[in-house]
Amino acid sequence: MTDTPPVPGDDAPGPGPGPAAPLPLAGVRVADLSRVLAGPYATMLLADMGAEVVKVEQPGRGDDTRAWGPPWAGPADGGDGPGEAAYFLSVNRNKRSLAVDLKDPDGLAAVQELCASSDVVVQNFRPGVIDRLGLGYEAVSARNPAVVYCSVSGFGPEHEPSTRPGFDIVVQAESGLMSTTGPADGPASKVGVALTDVLTGLNAAVGILGALMRARVTGRGENISASLINSTLSGLVNLTQQALVTGAEPARVGNAHTTIVPYQVFPTADAEIVVAAGNDALYQRLCRALDRPDLAEDPRYATNPGRVAHRDELVGELSAVLRAEPADHWMDLLVGAGVPVGRVRGVLDALRTADANGDDVLRTVEHPTAGLLEQVRAGFRLEGTPPPLAAPPLLGQHSRQILTELGVDGARVDAMVTRGAVHEPDPEPPAAH
Repeated sequence: MTDTPPVPGDDAPGPGPGPAAPLPLAGVRVADLSRVLAGPYATMLLADMGAEVVKVEQPGRGDDTRAWGPPWAGPADGGDGPGEAAYFLSVNRNKRSLAVDLKDPDGLAAVQELCASSDVVVQNFRPGVIDRLGLGYEAVSARNPAVVYCSVSGFGPEHEPSTRPGFDIVVQAESGLMSTTGPADGPASKVGVALTDVLTGLNAAVGILGALMRARVTGRGENISASLINSTLSGLVNLTQQALVTGAEPARVGNAHTTIVPYQVFPTADAEIVVAAGNDALYQRLCRALDRPDLAEDPRYATNPGRVAHRDELVGELSAVLRAEPADHWMDLLVGAGVPVGRVRGVLDALRTADANGDDVLRTVEHPTAGLLEQVRAGFRLEGTPPPLAAPPLLGQHSRQILTELGVDGARVDAMVTRGAVHEPDPEPPAAH
């Protein structure tokens, strides 16, 4: 593994006495040549586990998501413009930014050296482009046989045509995800977040971690591909298997479930709640809590297959009961009875509620231009070692530092900055208030 500078948070105290254990990926260097969401999400997860992630960006514009606003946080670097895009901030914490022009010979040579000296390379360039730059797997692994190299794409390396672009909404449509989402009697609908990218980022991170484990033992690297289409088809789990078993398209059931009843949204007197009676015992418990023993005793509803067969009748009975009282009443009653239930919340409400209930989802970091910035933690917890927390970088914030580490002397860096091949932010960006 590489000898890298410490990442903020490496020496943070653990929950008990004594120093924290080393972060799992401390000493691992990741060259992140990806942009937008899937690749950056994967590398952020690696950074959260202690990897040193160097984000390579284009001078002048950086990652596409730097322009994906509004909304914006704080003023821009230099004080002009809208500030930092919330989209970019969501997936780029704990990284350093190297803004360098890959069309510049010195810039390209520096990135080639970065990749050759890294444990992991992640990229999502169009097919053929990365190889022409001398940054493809064959070129990098020739210098570093232990490299774990991950290529992220919309449709995978064997897909025809190979140049087909694949944004999230396209893959939601092509994967069948969109056909299963939306009201039963309405049109197909996209999921509200770019879920295909998130699934791909998770798959990429898992593949990278597995390959890293082997590389530590054997010195053998790996060439990994992670695509939006494969990740989404895999992520449809029971629906893909259902389609294969039946030979028919799964029905669209809106806010219900194709194979479990009751498992859906219900209206109450003032708001919507979700009830998820995922087995017969939970259904019996629900009926007792609702003071409807007749629904528990009815042979039509005694088993889940029976409830699915008589879905409309049962949902009608339950809806009539739940409409009689407000959501808070049912939340208190059903939570107390051990029935899985939840309010349908907005995103901000969900964040504040989860944090207030002890789920510890939010952390605050000082950003150089946006000031105090709240961030959502990853979905995993390392009990003995708090993850690092460094603000998402300004474009080119660490360019000079990284180039120096790669052996580029100061005079050459100055020349690259002068001709626009390297970007550095203002030395003292304005602080947000």
